[in-house]
Amino acid sequence: MSDERPTTTTTTTTTTSSYQRPAGAGQRPTGGPGQRPSGGPGGQGGPRKRRPFQRRKVCRFCAEKNLTIDYKEPRTLRFFITERGKIVPRRISGNCAAHQRHITEAIKRARNIALLPIAANHAVS
Repeated sequence: MSDERPTTTTTTTTTTSSYQRPAGAGQRPTGGPGQRPSGGPGGQGGPRKRRPFQRRKVCRFCAEKNLTIDYKEPRTLRFFITERGKIVPRRISGNCAAHQRHITEAIKRARNIALLPIAANHAVS
């Protein structure tokens, strides 16, 4: 056995084509329409501003067992409706999923029998 290794020769051929890439092709755009801003307000670079720590909202119906969700009590349901008559989402109200479903159903029932407004211009006094 010999230590000789077979040698392979490779030849490279370059092909020339008439196509040339436009300037800046193959690079990612740095901004423009449809691009997300990389920083805080104004969209100019830099680190994002961190929000101060907010206390986790707790479902008031889970915390206080004596509170009930009833469509006949519009005073309780008004906490979960905006000024325009929209139902406040869970992430803002702090309700758990089960109680948010009950509140939504109660609000819809109260709207149906005109205890709560359907929209902002339908305010009931």
